[in-house]
Amino acid sequence: MAAGRPWRSTTLWTASSTWLRQTEPGVTDITYIRTLEGFAYLAVVIVMYSSRVVGWSMQSRPTTDVVLQALHMAVWRRKPKNRVLIHSDQGSQFTSMDWAAFIRAHNLEHSMSRRGNCHDNAVAESLFSSLKRERIRRRT
Repeated sequence: MAAGRPWRSTTLWTASSTWLRQTEPGVTDITYIRTLEGFAYLAVVIVMYSSRVVGWSMQSRPTTDVVLQALHMAVWRRKPKNRVLIHSDQGSQFTSMDWAAFIRAHNLEHSMSRRGNCHDNAVAESLFSSLKRERIRRRT
């Protein structure tokens, strides 16, 4: 792995690097954050090449709406001209009919990892791990 470059699955990202830069594939995931008032659920959309968070949403329940709001923010901010690959795990939020309809309506292509395989989603998992360790638990 090159320094400063995000991890990529060799099976998922097999197209040429020029095509990848133009279409800016992304990864999305959801996590929970324990608060004094219960749980907050954070959904993010991350662009693979820059590891930049381009969409996020936080709500008190882990519904499809929280991930749709994050994806909507990403689409609004990036305004993709070409078809864009969005990768997620097989969580219920990402397999809903509302999610599929949004993907089709905005010229996106959905990719999912196999059940129990979090390696394709490593960029999001790493962000969540760092966020919880450094900002929530205040450890470095």
